Amino acid sequence: MRDTYRTKGLRKLMVEDLKHKGITDTNVLNAIAIVPRHHFVPASLFEHAYSDAALPIPCKQTISQPYTVARQSELLEIQRGMRVLEVGTGSGYQSAVLRQMGVFVYTVERQRELYEFSKKVFQSLSISIAGKYGDGYKGWSEFAPFDRILITCAATEIPQNLLSQLKTNGILVVPVGEEAQTMTKIIRLSENDFETSLHGSCRFVPMVENTE
Repeated sequence: MRDTYRTKGLRKLMVEDLKHKGITDTNVLNAIAIVPRHHFVPASLFEHAYSDAALPIPCKQTISQPYTVARQSELLEIQRGMRVLEVGTGSGYQSAVLRQMGVFVYTVERQRELYEFSKKVFQSLSISIAGKYGDGYKGWSEFAPFDRILITCAATEIPQNLLSQLKTNGILVVPVGEEAQTMTKIIRLSENDFETSLHGSCRFVPMVENTE
């Protein structure tokens, strides 16, 4: 799939829509304007790639709607050169947006099919991202601590093991809840002190522990 004048134009319109919906971080908007979302959706859904909607991908998962990707990215308060852990690679779109924002991305996916799919897309687009097939609840301790941690699936409670992999002054963003979730932002103030803020309702597929 090529990146044509049409797909570039659709991305431009999508970015304008995100601005109208309240996204203001220019680093986020610029990244979304560049990353070709149509590479990260099933071919059968190509015509819907630039609508502001979550779309189904294999393994009963979804690629988040562009607004959700933008909002989570904005809450992370990204600065270039940071190291970011992403839990839930999915098809790889959020990973690619973060990488385009100038950070080093470490992403964990528990579904083998999605891990292999995202790996191929990253290679085809020459995107340098460290990916791992494994249990997101365990994070990626070999590369911890991280400046930022993003969880792209719903956790019933805040995973303490992931908080332990966050640097002091680092930020973790996670949707917390069961059927419906609340977007939650946690700042690690010190070894044992955290500041939590809530940022609206959302709906994600559940975070599931890898039992293999």
